[in-house]
Amino acid sequence: MTSPEQGRLAGPLSMSVANLCHRLQPQVSARTAAGFAEVLRRLGAPLQVAVAGRIKSGKSTLVNALIGRRVAPTDIGECTRLVTRFQYGTVDRVEIVFTDGRKQVLPFAADGMIPAELGVDIEQVSHIEAYLTNAVLQGMTVIDTPGLGSLDAASVSRTEQLLGAAKHRKEEDDEGSDELDDTSRNAVAGAEAVLYVVTQGVRADDQQALAAFTAATASREAGPVNAIAVLNKADTIAPESVEGSGGDVWKAATLLAEKQASTLKPRVADVLPVIGLIAESAESGGFTSADAEALRQLAELDDDVLQTMLISADIFTSWECDVPAGTRLRLLEKLDLFGVSHAVEAIRKEPEITAGALRRALLDASGLEAVRQRLAVVFAARADGIKAAAALASVTALAHASADPAERQRVHDAIEVLLAKPEAHQLRLLEALTLVASGAVDMPEDLSEEVLRVGSNADIGAQLGKPGAPRPELAAHALERAGWWRSFASFGATPAQSRVAHVVHRAYFLIWQQVREA
Repeated sequence: MTSPEQGRLAGPLSMSVANLCHRLQPQVSARTAAGFAEVLRRLGAPLQVAVAGRIKSGKSTLVNALIGRRVAPTDIGECTRLVTRFQYGTVDRVEIVFTDGRKQVLPFAADGMIPAELGVDIEQVSHIEAYLTNAVLQGMTVIDTPGLGSLDAASVSRTEQLLGAAKHRKEEDDEGSDELDDTSRNAVAGAEAVLYVVTQGVRADDQQALAAFTAATASREAGPVNAIAVLNKADTIAPESVEGSGGDVWKAATLLAEKQASTLKPRVADVLPVIGLIAESAESGGFTSADAEALRQLAELDDDVLQTMLISADIFTSWECDVPAGTRLRLLEKLDLFGVSHAVEAIRKEPEITAGALRRALLDASGLEAVRQRLAVVFAARADGIKAAAALASVTALAHASADPAERQRVHDAIEVLLAKPEAHQLRLLEALTLVASGAVDMPEDLSEEVLRVGSNADIGAQLGKPGAPRPELAAHALERAGWWRSFASFGATPAQSRVAHVVHRAYFLIWQQVREA
């Protein structure tokens, strides 16, 4: 019999975890059973993706671009100090959720955004729930977080709780306690994946935040499959500061993103450059026909004059020309100098270009589509595995918090039975990936790279390191690697390496079966 929440589950693995929770609920304490009910509720909800990063990294601007509506406040205010969950609803509304469980409904502001000032004591606020009719939110709940590195300790604490850092510290400081931190448990269950926003410099606390998120959400079942990063404000990178860029801003951003990916590895699957401001303006209705017309006027200026104006924001807004200074300031606020320059270039190439086509050209230049595609590959395509792994981590934490040894053993045994099922092999693979990525199992560098590649990608070609290869070649390679890893497990590996090798062998064998039967 299928329960209502099971009808919305991401796939067979989530179904197996849901069945485990249903089966165990009558056999555990009321407190643990209540935790299982929360796990079941989260399993039936869309994938929860937290957008996190340092203060002023452009998180909220990127959230607006992803949602396709300018709804998250981007200026410093009360709302930017709170966690805000954007989820699908049949009616647009804002709910303030207080720490004592009370809720207060607010209307959106006249500009369609969440009010910058809430009119309540925010020290008493847990978080904000924003319900929107946007279709993109039917498959993914987007969680906007306060910036790490803020001077506001309360805001940082809220973000760290959401990312799992508070839980991580609690378990380190108080390992003997069998009391579970409910706020942290709920936050861990809520944020199943993270989109981490960095700017030009990756700092130590960026890596610490990602490590805390991975430790809190991954347990033994996940790894870089649930985190990607974006290099935001890519247009502000000076090309001359990046070797090999050839003076091209986007090339410089791409090279810098690759460098940051190696720095953040294995905490994230990838780092992609993006220009959040342009993406937000192009995608959320901020770019208008009037803006397109103003850009046409700028395109008619002599090239020497325009290039001089584009040297700096001050020159661009103060230069004497037919386009009013106020209009130029508005263009800067929506597109910045890079976006203005790109739009003018597009108009000069195609003088008859429509406002809609110009908007699409700007969207293409922002890099947002590549981020969306990566989200689809890393998160959406693996939602079942990510959600099942996060749910099992919560189930494990609930059992660990139980004062009853028999209850802990009962839950442990049930998890082991689940992990023995064929459909659960991807969880074994994620477990192996985590062991290798964290350094818990030491592997030669080339083999570590292979484990990360097989475990971090949803596309078979990418898993095999042969994107776009024909099916017979993929099948032959998968079978060859399956045999190699089986031999390594038997003859060349340490006991710890052997356990990982057996999992990777099985993964290649299953890929071979899948490709052969396709």
